[in-house]
Amino acid sequence: MAESFNEKLLSAARIAVNDCMAVKAGESVLVITDEPARSIGYALWEASQEAGAEAMITEITPRESNGEEPPEAVAGLMKSVNVVLIPTSKSLSHTDSRREASKAGVRIATLPGITEDMMIRTLNADFNQIAEKSNKLADILSAGTNVRVTSEKGTDINLVLESRDGHSDTGLNHNPGDFSNLPAGEAYAAPLEGKSSGTVVMDGSMAGVGILEGEVIRIKVEDGYAVDISGGEAAEKLDSIMRPHGKEAYNLAELGIGTHDKALITGNVLEDEKVIGTVHIAFGDNKSMGGVIRVASHLDGVIMRPTVEVDGKVIMRAGEFLIF
Repeated sequence: MAESFNEKLLSAARIAVNDCMAVKAGESVLVITDEPARSIGYALWEASQEAGAEAMITEITPRESNGEEPPEAVAGLMKSVNVVLIPTSKSLSHTDSRREASKAGVRIATLPGITEDMMIRTLNADFNQIAEKSNKLADILSAGTNVRVTSEKGTDINLVLESRDGHSDTGLNHNPGDFSNLPAGEAYAAPLEGKSSGTVVMDGSMAGVGILEGEVIRIKVEDGYAVDISGGEAAEKLDSIMRPHGKEAYNLAELGIGTHDKALITGNVLEDEKVIGTVHIAFGDNKSMGGVIRVASHLDGVIMRPTVEVDGKVIMRAGEFLIF
């Protein structure tokens, strides 16, 4: 008999709890969710109970923006457990609460904006293979000083990584302090503030906007900040989301490269940024990835079929890896 949809969702939650987070009997697990992700929150809570954990779930009011802090009481609770799983409509990845809990040794996965369909499809993946690709790319970024990204749609930007480490988002959070998205699948770094210049053309999707069908968002970057955003309604919407947070929301925060073979462009950047053959560039907070900018906004945009050069060596040409 075929699995029902609810059974498939619970199966995916078991993969998250057992394989990705390595939850053990007797550990304490906190699930933080909100109304849009409630069904996923309860699936993760149920899977954690099945694993023999002391499982707790709390529902918070949906945050206004990615990077807005959770309630203070929840932030305190996050530091007092072994594992935290965060399926919410807005991301808590780039919050001081998450960073402090990670420093305290808590294993954490955030699942911002995740849907039931995405959970079922992307959690059923070979995370060891994803980790292998992500770790190799992270090493390349760590060793690099300059990255140039170009694309047919007009992206041409130079990103300065000098002194910044690359990181891998593998989805395997087995050791104290480990942190990732779920679904995972990327390597990323925070370019040095004030140093990157060029043009970024988002043609896949944009956080807060969705799939970019028939239009692009063109962002001019000077001295590490977006100074002009153009491209019609999508560009106007992006600027309207960033503007209330002030100048630091325009900081070029992240370069990321997707490594998840089952991820698709859906308009949900949690999944979109993991798609193989894409690069994403984010603006706003970069403190979680080694930078110094703290702002309650972090917005990723996806570039399709890019060419990526690290210190003059092409590692991806028109969306095809040359290193695997």
